[in-house]
Parts: sequence; structure tokens; C-alpha cells
Amino acid sequence: MKQPICGYHKDECDDWVAELVCGHFQHVRHDPPWTNRPWVESQAGRDGMLGFELDCKKCDRGEPVDVAT
Repeated sequence: MKQPICGYHKDECDDWVAELVCGHFQHVRHDPPWTNRPWVESQAGRDGMLGFELDCKKCDRGEPVDVAT
């Protein structure tokens, strides 16, 4: 299910995590050549992706919302 990004935070490993409107979190790593997301490296890039819809597998599975630690 597609869900828009509404914010970000970093996890305990210092990786960026997108916060989705549905309440789920999803990592948005820039780890070339496997994952190419250079926009995550800058504040302007992350801000530019607010509202962008990611495929939320947790919604598809009916999982409860995530809780920040």
C-alpha cells in the first residue's frame, strides 16, 4: 500500500528512517550500488521527498504502527 512520507529520524545505527502517514517507519538508505537514494544525504533532498509515497509492506500485512525508541 502506498503511503506518503511525513517526516524522518535516524535510528541507532545513524541510518535515516522515513516516517509514513500510516504510522509505520521505513529505512531510506543511500547504499550504492544496491540502493541509490542520494536525496537522503541532504536536508534539502529529504525535504523535497516529503509527501512522496513509498510502498508500505507493514500496511499490507496489517502490522501495528511503529514506536520510536
